[in-house]
Formats: sequence, structure tokens, C-alpha cells
Amino acid sequence: MRSRTPDRLCVEAVEFARSAAAEAAGPHAVGEHQGAEVDGDRVVTHYFSCEDIAYRGWRWAVTVARASRSRIVTLDETVLLPGPDALTAPQWVPWSERLLPGDLGPGDLLPTAVDDPRLEPGWSGGDEPRRAPADAAEDADAEAAASSQETDDAAESFVPEGVELGTPPARGGIADVAQELGLGRPRVLSRLGLHLAADRWEKAFGAHTPMAQAAPAACASCGFLTPIGGLLGQAFGVCANEYSTADGHVVSLDYGCGGHSEGAVMPAPPRPAEPILDELRVDTMPLHPERGGGSVEESAPVEELGHS
Repeated sequence: MRSRTPDRLCVEAVEFARSAAAEAAGPHAVGEHQGAEVDGDRVVTHYFSCEDIAYRGWRWAVTVARASRSRIVTLDETVLLPGPDALTAPQWVPWSERLLPGDLGPGDLLPTAVDDPRLEPGWSGGDEPRRAPADAAEDADAEAAASSQETDDAAESFVPEGVELGTPPARGGIADVAQELGLGRPRVLSRLGLHLAADRWEKAFGAHTPMAQAAPAACASCGFLTPIGGLLGQAFGVCANEYSTADGHVVSLDYGCGGHSEGAVMPAPPRPAEPILDELRVDTMPLHPERGGGSVEESAPVEELGHS
């Protein structure tokens, strides 16, 4: 293998490389020569500083070459490349890794990967046990007899004109119970998805937050806590106190705030005493205070009041 020895003619073709860069970018955009690198046999790249203020730290790279047994240096390519101190754009990151919580806005559609580790297949009915043919036939006969009996009963009872009797919904089957429990979805949260959700909620509204550390009691004993179902309901609930900063958020049962329902209960205001009316005693009342006249005494007869 040949060693990459600098070709003398290619190394000395500095002005030739400069003219090629000036032709591509203009004479005012090409600065001083910054050196040359050997790219191969009779192939050398010359570097010139870029004087354009928009490309500080960039440099023009002009590659020249010479054919074997030829004394003429030819131009290979001219490109603008970033230098060691050039200002470059950050490395491209896929949108799925740049997405942050809260970035989803109205009208945005966030696709979910088929193999998302946060999800797992839900119950689709494929695991429901199949009944034997004999059992199926017996069930069909029983359903037919029940349907006939219901028809006879309906005929005997009074049914208003224009009203049709509907068939009651099927209940008791595995598919019906699964639908009520929310298991009829194509995918549900996996164990990883449950742990990730619990970590987020615990970090935002958990026992280690400053608000919980200063709270008089935990949310587990608060009357404003609304329970949630599922496995996460064993450790979390929803705050329904409109004056709390956690109102409408999922909070840990160990979380707490100053709005705890039993933390500082205000005593009921005392009821005022009932007025006491003494109907057996007659109070003294002046008749003509502006004249300095007499007054009605307690022992004055009632008939004398009209002559005084």
C-alpha cells in the first residue's frame, strides 16, 4: 500500500485553489489560506477562511488533483465546511424524542407506536372458553323456551299501541363483564406504563414535595379526595378541592396541602340567646319628657292613665 506523500504540484497550487473558491463565493468571501490536507495520491484539499459574517468559523475547502504523469493540476470540488470553532446547528433529534409533556395542542395527532412498551394487548375475547356442542344445543333450547314464555306473557299483559318490547341486554358473559370493566379496548396499560404514570404523579403530587411536607395531614383522610379505579387507585386519587393547587390532578394518598378537610375545621358560630320578655312587670315610661311631666308608675291603676 502506498503512503500518502503530499504531491508537490498539488500542494503548491494555492492560488489556483483560491481562484476556484473566489469563483464560487466571490472574491470578498475568501480569506487567508489555512493549510492543506492530503486526501490521497495526488489529491490535496486547500482550506481558506470564510469572510462572510453569517458563517463565522467556517472555511472554504478546495480539493485539487493531478493525473499520473501529468504536470497539470485540475479542480475536483469546492465546498464550504464548518471549522473547529464554527457555529453549527445541533444534531438532529427525531420528533418522538423531542416531544415534551404538554406539547400536544388542539388539533394535533400524536401517533402511538405498535410496539409501545407502555401498552399491551387488551382482552379481545379470544381467550373465552368455547362451549361443547351439547351444552350449546341445551342453551339454545332453553333460550327458545324462555323466549316463547316471554312472548306469551307479553301477549297476556296490556301493551300500549305503538310500543315495542325490546330484548334485555345480555349480561353475565365474559365479554359483557370485560366490557363493563373497560377491558374491551385493543390495548391497555402495561406494567411499565403503570410504573411510569405512578412515577410522574408521585413526582408532581407526592409525599416528598414541599407542599406535602408542610401539610397538616395526608390526602388519604381528606374529604375532598375522589377515589379512582384500577391498580393505581390503591395509591392515588383525584383532588376535588377548588382552593387547592392540586384541584383536578391525580394526587398520591400520601400527598397533602393546607386545604385538608380536617386540617383546620372552623368552629360553628355560637347561637345568640333567645330574648327574654317579662310580661308581669310594668316599666316606668315618661309621658311628656319635653315638659318635665310625670311618669306612669308601676302601681298606677290602668283607669288613671287616661286622666293624667
